[in-house]
Amino acid sequence: MAAPTDHSDMDSLSGPGRNLISLSSGLSTGSEATRSYSESESRSEPSLAMRSLRERYPYKIALPRPKPNFFSKFISSRGNEYFCEIDEEYLTDRFNLTGLNTEVAYYQYALDLVTDVFDLDADDDLREQIEKSARHLYGLVHARYIVTTRGLAKMVDKYKKGDFGKCPRVACEGHPLLPTGQHDIPNTSTVRLYCSKCEDIYNPKSSRHASIDGAYFGSSFTSMLFQVYPALLPEKSIARYEPRIYGFRVHASAALARWQDRYREETRARLRDAGVEVKYVEDDEDDEREDDEDELEEADARGGRVAGDAASGRMDMGI
Repeated sequence: MAAPTDHSDMDSLSGPGRNLISLSSGLSTGSEATRSYSESESRSEPSLAMRSLRERYPYKIALPRPKPNFFSKFISSRGNEYFCEIDEEYLTDRFNLTGLNTEVAYYQYALDLVTDVFDLDADDDLREQIEKSARHLYGLVHARYIVTTRGLAKMVDKYKKGDFGKCPRVACEGHPLLPTGQHDIPNTSTVRLYCSKCEDIYNPKSSRHASIDGAYFGSSFTSMLFQVYPALLPEKSIARYEPRIYGFRVHASAALARWQDRYREETRARLRDAGVEVKYVEDDEDDEREDDEDELEEADARGGRVAGDAASGRMDMGI
């Protein structure tokens, strides 16, 4: 049981001392009231005392909700799951933005919007253009950020979670993919998905992802990631699909011969288009075979004529 408070000393105090004790008592009362309110917060309907406490100590009970910034809105938007959140320190360093002012319209306004200092009272059309430029600016900075140490670490976390999807190739057994660009110049090609197991690239399944510019990830990102994290490289599989007919494997030499014939014809067509005429050994053999056949035909024709002339002579002599 707590000891009763002695107010005799408080009565003897005056001036600042008495005010200080009163302030301490008020703060203690406020802490007890806040603790009491938090314990009863789970009740469906607060009592009259709780409502009065809410009015009396609003700064201790109701905390203001933070306004969503450009990062959270951009990353949480559907279709932007491939992007990671860029550190604010990286964005505010002008060295990291070198050369982007010539590639982004309304560059300064877009940068202010990305860094959440945009306060221009613009109309809807202008603001829409600025937001579009801000998204483009974020994508270009994103391509630079993900090849840094911090950016690679964030993308590795998303890679391990499978945020970029799984490889559609059956032999890869659902190996996770990585976004990559085939070009570093914007508006050249869209993003592709790279599988480090089969070492091939694929188109994204979703149309929202298929419209993302490949320059927002760059052509060096995947190679840089596996250079820094070589342990993430998977073991290559030697298993290949074997075509079969009624359970029997198709002869490999026949398939190889068909492939070689097809490749030879494609090569000859390309050379012919380039104005280069190249004869293969088989062509000479074919020509020789045709010449031999022509000679045989001529010999047969000559033999037939000789036999006909001899028969005519015998008939004339009455034999």
